Amino acid sequence: MSHLVNKTAWERAPSWAWQPNQSATYPRNFASVAQERGIDRERLLQRANLSAEVLDDPAGRVSLVDTWRLVAAAVDLTDDPSLGFETGLKLPLTAHGSLGYALMCAPTPRESIQVLERFWHLRGRGVIMTSSISTDELFFELTPEWPIPEALRNALFASILTSICRGMQFVLPEAPAEPVIWWQGESSPCYQALKNQLPEVRFAMPCSAVVIHGDPQWLDRPQPSANPEAYEQALAQCQRESALMEGAESAVQQTRMALIASNDGYPSPEDVAARLHMTTRTLRRHLQEEGQSYQSLLEEARRRDSARLLDSGELEVRRIAEWLGYSDPANFTRAFKSWTGQTPSEWRKTHQSNKL
Repeated sequence: MSHLVNKTAWERAPSWAWQPNQSATYPRNFASVAQERGIDRERLLQRANLSAEVLDDPAGRVSLVDTWRLVAAAVDLTDDPSLGFETGLKLPLTAHGSLGYALMCAPTPRESIQVLERFWHLRGRGVIMTSSISTDELFFELTPEWPIPEALRNALFASILTSICRGMQFVLPEAPAEPVIWWQGESSPCYQALKNQLPEVRFAMPCSAVVIHGDPQWLDRPQPSANPEAYEQALAQCQRESALMEGAESAVQQTRMALIASNDGYPSPEDVAARLHMTTRTLRRHLQEEGQSYQSLLEEARRRDSARLLDSGELEVRRIAEWLGYSDPANFTRAFKSWTGQTPSEWRKTHQSNKL
């Protein structure tokens, strides 16, 4: 049995990840693409320990672990983490149930984003999505709630990022630029075959994200598909579904959302714990139970923000280092090289030239 589907890949999964409360839409989609690639369906399902009856039921419910096992099995048998791009192309907004309809019917793109943040856990459980809006950029980042194998992460994130882009193209028709996917994996022949159907993809990035550059004033313009009555109905259904789910936000998720840099740097463990109405000791214990620590999440935030700041091309490396909390720019350079294999200046030069 592959290292992607053995027990150790799921041993850190919380108890809710084993409950059958997830839509079968997503594993069904991966199974369909794998079958199109010539993989025997029965062999795939057997490897994932998932029954055809559950997968083929339009209203079927599976656990998050079931879904990830199926994705891992598809990656193993195709030997291609980039197959996630193909599955993402097959996921219109309507594939995401009540959440998808709420996004379509929201009054403005900004309110659509707020709905996505509020109810992400209905469809994206196990993956944390954080978004930020600046004066010249809209940025969505994905991180797993607990450590998972790299190939599985890449397949999942390729699918989710591509689906996000499909949704963006529908609800953000007046965006100033096309979305760009940041992917942590490497290019492959299978990706090249899909290249013309996908937005721009930038490979071997330090984080997984979707970026739209430009003045975000268009976020407050009316959406062409806005429908007040349908919007309220979809929101009400999202609220009902959310009420049935156990523990919508984990300590890791809440800490990641809190780690936003300001002029005073990132919030300390004490600051984060206070925001979450718990002691610092309790916060550290919860993070440890979920396989993370404050320091590891801080490094994730620094890696994410360093790439964004370098990509903008406006700030000196020294100033970026200060913003990220490094008193010595050399320490930032060493950390960034450990994340990407390049110094900040080398990375900026490479990725600025890729934009041309």
